[in-house]
Amino acid sequence: MATEGQTILLVDDDTDILEFLSYNLRKEGYRVLTADNGKQAVEIALQEKPQLILLDVMMPGMDGVETCNQLRENSELQQVIIAFLTARNEDYSQIAGFEVGADDYISKPIKPRVLISRIKALLRRNRNLAPAVENLHLGGIVIDREQYCIEKDGEKIYLPKKEFELLALLSSKPGKVFTREHILSQVWGDDVVVGDRTIDVHIRKLREKLGDTYIKTVKGVGYKFDF
Repeated sequence: MATEGQTILLVDDDTDILEFLSYNLRKEGYRVLTADNGKQAVEIALQEKPQLILLDVMMPGMDGVETCNQLRENSELQQVIIAFLTARNEDYSQIAGFEVGADDYISKPIKPRVLISRIKALLRRNRNLAPAVENLHLGGIVIDREQYCIEKDGEKIYLPKKEFELLALLSSKPGKVFTREHILSQVWGDDVVVGDRTIDVHIRKLREKLGDTYIKTVKGVGYKFDF
C-alpha cells in the first residue's frame, strides 16, 4: 500500500482516463487529485503540493509540455515528480518533455499493475535521493542541496529535480568520470525506463545555466564535473 500522505495529481482532458486511473490509484492507498486542463493543474499543484503529477501531453489550450514548464518555474514545485502520460512515442515529444523538467514518460494504454509499479519506483527513488543539508562550494558556485538550487554570481538558479540530482552526482566527486550507465542508474534508477537522449538533454540544460566550464564530456565514456 502507499505511504500515508502520498498525493498524486492526475491531469488529463479525458474523463474516462481520469476515472480509471483514480480508481486504481485509490485502491493502492494514494490520495488522488484530478484536473482536466493545464491551468487547473498548476493551481492545484501550488495549493496541494503533490508528491507526483501524472500529466497528459495532448490537451487543448495549454498542453502538457507548457504545463510542465509552468510547474517547474515555481520554486515550491522543484521536487515534485512529473511523469508524462502519452500515447505519443515520437522521440521529439520526449525530448520536449525532458527539456522542461519531466522525470519520466509512461506510454498509454498502460495496464494498472504496470502503472502502479512505475509510480512506486518513482516515489521510492525520490525518497532515496533526499538531498543532504550541507551546501557545496565549488569553483565559484554554491550547490544548495536543501533548496534544489545553485548560486552563481550572487544569483539563485532553481533547477528541476532531475537536473539537480544529475549535478549533485557529478559534483559529489570532482574530476571523476561517471559513465552514462552509472548516471542513469543513480539518477533515474533501474526501475525507470527513459530514452537514450535523456542524459544529453539534461547535460545541455545544465550547461545553459552553469556555463560550459564545469561539466566536461569524456567521449565514449560519460561526463565529469571539473573547475
